[in-house]
Parts: sequence; structure tokens; C-alpha cells
Amino acid sequence: MSKSDIRRLDREIQKTAAKLEAVRKGEWWPLNGSERRAMARALAGGSYQVVRGRNPDRAEQQMETTGSAAEMRLNAELTALHSEKQRLITEAARAKAAKKASGWW
Repeated sequence: MSKSDIRRLDREIQKTAAKLEAVRKGEWWPLNGSERRAMARALAGGSYQVVRGRNPDRAEQQMETTGSAAEMRLNAELTALHSEKQRLITEAARAKAAKKASGWW
């Protein structure tokens, strides 16, 4: 409920927003382990198909699906962080109002 909690959440929101932007650019560093493995698997399969002279459409589609899943996960995290921040702000405002109302002035 303190300002430090809100600041901590602000930092987490900034980090998550940066990760989301990186995923939208196609970077791999914000992906979790299973997403990285899926991307590497699709990349290897697609390159194998290209070497064999075949169409790598399925591998490209798998990479796109994995990227969009990571984007959805980060969007959900961002939404949860925003709602938690709003809850903390509301809670702090209620506590401040209750403290003001309890005074005898």
C-alpha cells in the first residue's frame, strides 16, 4: 500500500512493456524457455525444408503462432500489473480518506 509498492509495480510495468515491444519486433530475449524451444524447433525445421527445396510455410506459421502466443502472454501480464497498481492506489486512497474522517476536526 505504500508508495514503494506502487513504484515497484511501475518498474515492472515498464519492463513488461519493453518485453512486449521487443516481441513485436521479433526479438527472442523476452521469450520463456518453452517459447524459445518452439521457435528454435520451427527455425530448424524450416531451414531443413529450404535445404531440401521444399516450402517452409508450416515452420513460418509455427514461428508466427509462437510469437503471437508470447505477445498475448505479455499483454496479460501487463493487464494484471495495471489492475494491481489500480487496486493499490484505490486502497491507499481509501485508507487516507478513512484517516481524515477519523479526526475530530
